[in-house]
Amino acid sequence: MKITRYIVLLQFSLITSFAWSQIQLGDKVSLSGSLQADVLFPQEDEAIGTGTYDDWGLTNTYLDLNLLSKYVSAGARLEYLDHPLPGFEKDFAGWGVPYIYVTGKYKGVELTVGDFYDQFGNGFIYRTYEERSLGVDNSLRGARLVIRPFKGINIKMLGGKQRYYWQNKGYLWQGCYWNNPGRDSYVFGADAELNVEQWFKRMQESNTYLTLGVSYVGRQEDDEIVETDSIIKNPGEPTIIKRLNLPEVVNAYDFRVQLQKGNYNFMVNYAIKGCDPSSDNYYIYKNGSAVMVSGSYSKRGMSALIQAKRSDNMSYRSNRTINGVSTASFINNMPVFSYQHTYNLATIYPYSTQTAGEWAFQGEFSYNFKRKTALGGKYGTNVKLNFSHIRSIYGQFDNVAKLKGTDGKKANFFDMSGGVYYQDAHIAIEKKLSKVFKLNVMYINQLYNPKANGHGDEKLVQSNIFVAEGKYQINKKLSLRAELQYLLANDYETYSGHEVEPLERSNQGDWMFGLVELAIAPSFMFSVSDMYNVGATNNHYYNVSGVFTHKSHRLQVGYGRTRAGYTCAGGVCRSVPASKGATVSYTYNF
Repeated sequence: MKITRYIVLLQFSLITSFAWSQIQLGDKVSLSGSLQADVLFPQEDEAIGTGTYDDWGLTNTYLDLNLLSKYVSAGARLEYLDHPLPGFEKDFAGWGVPYIYVTGKYKGVELTVGDFYDQFGNGFIYRTYEERSLGVDNSLRGARLVIRPFKGINIKMLGGKQRYYWQNKGYLWQGCYWNNPGRDSYVFGADAELNVEQWFKRMQESNTYLTLGVSYVGRQEDDEIVETDSIIKNPGEPTIIKRLNLPEVVNAYDFRVQLQKGNYNFMVNYAIKGCDPSSDNYYIYKNGSAVMVSGSYSKRGMSALIQAKRSDNMSYRSNRTINGVSTASFINNMPVFSYQHTYNLATIYPYSTQTAGEWAFQGEFSYNFKRKTALGGKYGTNVKLNFSHIRSIYGQFDNVAKLKGTDGKKANFFDMSGGVYYQDAHIAIEKKLSKVFKLNVMYINQLYNPKANGHGDEKLVQSNIFVAEGKYQINKKLSLRAELQYLLANDYETYSGHEVEPLERSNQGDWMFGLVELAIAPSFMFSVSDMYNVGATNNHYYNVSGVFTHKSHRLQVGYGRTRAGYTCAGGVCRSVPASKGATVSYTYNF
């Protein structure tokens, strides 16, 4: 490992961050930023399948700096992933400055030149963002203009090239690769939002808010040979290559309306994308579309939400040949309709949004039973119910190779016969039993299709998960928290997309998890946990850790095993290999 380079970079990061955090560059100019360094000192463990390591230390390190003033701001990010953490080796190995920008603003106009993240509406046709834990960074390098010409009107216009991991040479040190290897690709678009209530005083007085939005995004990508059939007429004659006719420009449009009236909120969003043959859709020529309807009600002590979404062929990337399992080059992001669990065993079978097409439904109801009532008791009780169900709009697992070059499969708008992708139903109860003790219990029933998520065959897995969490406040500074979880899993046979009776135990077996955490306010926290696979591997995935926080500093040190699986957020998933070793994580914000 080139440890000298890493030490120099780390020292530079620490020195500059500590020094500049204390400096005000004039009365109206200041510097802010953050440092994040996650380090693993790996150990090989054949029992959990860690594989071998060439380096004694692995790290993902980021330094962000931002210069702020009234009219002009600028910033940059240094990333050091020359020897990255497990799971980042293939794409993010490298180091350099992939993010740098300058923004000027005056009155109702703002112009950014360089790298930026943004989102139009719900992200149906445009969302660029960074999520380090998932290995997502699809920033756009170019220019963005934001105009607010009148009260209640916001207009954005942008264009540029999208980041695509690293290359061996180029921009600042080792450099980054924007757009696609070997050819040019550009993303451009505009978004306009009108807040109607800003124009009508009576709407404001009646607590009524109406937002109208429209967006356009285009992608221009050079032609290329992606799928070929070679035919030789006769020996000695040249080869005839049959090529797909690929559109160089793919357009997408988004329309949305949101109405809030008192405690009620309603939203409708519709998007359409032109034909976009790509690796994700097996090079078919069908247009893409998405529609979402959502309604909610909330007041003190109660809330309710119901929403539905249908999407079809909505993969939209700046690189048409990127493999479907990669998180790179996505121009858009389809919002996930499955609950984002935080308990460990509830995330063993995660859901990944199916850009090929899905029907998704979600409903949630939460109610606080008041204190000194039959169900509220002395301190009150909160009950939350959530249900999500996601289905295919057609048989995604049929032989799709024959569809290349055609309009693809067609399905009626309300067709849901393709089978279950995912289902989650759970109830959570939060109850304070005394002044010093609080108990949370949860029951979760999940139905999971491994093949839909690229994780195995089409045999459905049903899991029943039981969670109990208790927190005991010993005194003003000391608190003790404990978790107990159990996952009971069965396999289901499938027939024409419909499940029948349980056949056998899941080949991954059942799981148990336990955690004890001691917090010493305001600076220390210590935890011990173990995840145990029952009946399949009988492996223990133990972890011990300690956390120290002081002002803007946070240092965490730990040791243990990490299970091979998937980490997901917002319907985007990344494969995580098994690992074992000591970990050090340091963050500093200034």
